[in-house]
Amino acid sequence: MKRVITLLLIVLCAVHLTSGTVHCSAGRGASAIATQVAVADDEPGLTRTVLMSGLRNPWDLAFTPDGSMLFTEKCRGLAVRRSDGSVHRLFGTSGSAVVADDLFCQGQSGMLGVAVDPSFAENRFIYVYMASNLNNTKTNRVVRLSVDAGYITVTERRDIVTDISYKASANIWGRAGAHSGGRIRFGTSDGFLYVTTGDNHNGPLPQDLTRLGGKVLRIDRDGAAAPGNNTPPGGDPRIFTYGHRNVQGIAFSHGSGQPFACEHGPGHSDEITPLVAGGNGGWDPKPDAGVSCASNYCGYTSNKRDGTPTPMTDLAKYPAALRPSWNNNGVSEGMSPCVFLRGVHWRAWDGRLAVGFLRGARIDILNMDSSGMSMGVTTLAGIPAQRMRALVQGPDGALYVAIDAGEIWRIAPIP
Repeated sequence: MKRVITLLLIVLCAVHLTSGTVHCSAGRGASAIATQVAVADDEPGLTRTVLMSGLRNPWDLAFTPDGSMLFTEKCRGLAVRRSDGSVHRLFGTSGSAVVADDLFCQGQSGMLGVAVDPSFAENRFIYVYMASNLNNTKTNRVVRLSVDAGYITVTERRDIVTDISYKASANIWGRAGAHSGGRIRFGTSDGFLYVTTGDNHNGPLPQDLTRLGGKVLRIDRDGAAAPGNNTPPGGDPRIFTYGHRNVQGIAFSHGSGQPFACEHGPGHSDEITPLVAGGNGGWDPKPDAGVSCASNYCGYTSNKRDGTPTPMTDLAKYPAALRPSWNNNGVSEGMSPCVFLRGVHWRAWDGRLAVGFLRGARIDILNMDSSGMSMGVTTLAGIPAQRMRALVQGPDGALYVAIDAGEIWRIAPIP
C-alpha cells in the first residue's frame, strides 16, 4: 500500500561566511515549497529544511550535546553553528578564531572529517582530519582541539596522528591530493576513534601494513592504538582494517556497534562492508606479476593477466577478505557518507542504513539483516539530486545532510 504525503521544503536563510561571525535567524526570509510524494504505509513522510547555504564545499558535520553543529569546509576549515543560530569560524584559514598556517587545500584534500569526543561535556575535545604541510611535508593528520564554552575559539591543539599518507603529486590517474579518505567517527560501543584513509592512487599502499593509507585506523583520544585491533604481525598497531580504496563513510549499527565501511569503487562496485578487527578489505591495485599499469596503479584498469577489472574485494587472491554486505549492483556512483537511522519516528527505517552518493546524487535507505547483509534498498524520494557529502543524525533525531553545492539540509520525519 502507498500513501501520498506532502514533502515540505522550508528555506530558513542563506549564510555567506565572508566574515568571522554570521547571524542567521530562524525563519528570516523563509519560504516553503510543498510537493507530493507516494510512500509505503510503513515509511515516514519527510520535511526538508535548507538550514544553511552559501558554504564552500562543506565536507562533514558533528553535533555537541547542547545542539551546536560543527561543520567543515574543505578549503576554509572548521566552523560552528551555535544553538542560537549564529555561526562562527573556529579553526582554519584567515578569518578563523585560530589560523592553522599548515592547513592547505589540494584536490580532494583539506579540512575533511570532524568528530566530537564522547566525554565532550567534561573535556570539550573535538577532532578534525586535515591536510597539513607542517615542516614542508605534506601529510594527512588528525588534530585534537579544545573548544571553549561559548564556541568562540579553540585551544590546546594536539596532533594525535601525523603520518597518514598523502598523494603529493599528480599522475595519470588524477591530481595531487586524491584519495585521502577523511571520515572520523567514534565507535558507539567501544568509544574509540575510527579514522578512514585512502589509497592515494598508490598501488602497493592498501596492502602495506607499515603505512596508513588505504586503511581504517582505530585509536584512543591521544592517538595510541586501541586494544584489540588485531593488526597482522609487523603492521602498524593503529590499523584496524586494511586493503581499502578510499573509505569516506563509516557507520555503527545499533546495539552491537558493528562498524560498516561505505566505500566508492573505481568503475564498478561501490561497497558496504562490515569491518572486523585485523580484516583485509581485499583492494590490491598494484599490478600482478607480468602486468604493467601506469604509475604502478591498476585501480581503473586490470591488475591481472586475464584483463579483468581489478576487483574491489579480491577473493581469489585473499579468500579470507571481508565480504561486502552490498556492492551497489556492481556499479560505482561515488558512495560516500553513511549513518544508521535511529528512533521510532523513522517508522520502518528505524535501524536502517542511510547512504549518500556523489555522482549518483541521491540517498538510499538500506534494510539489513542481523548479519549485516542487505535485504533491500529504498531511494529517498522527493529531494533534489545533489552530491551528498555528509549524513549525520542530530540530537533532535533528524538527518542532517551536507551537499557539495554548499548547503546543509535538515531532513525529518513528519510526526
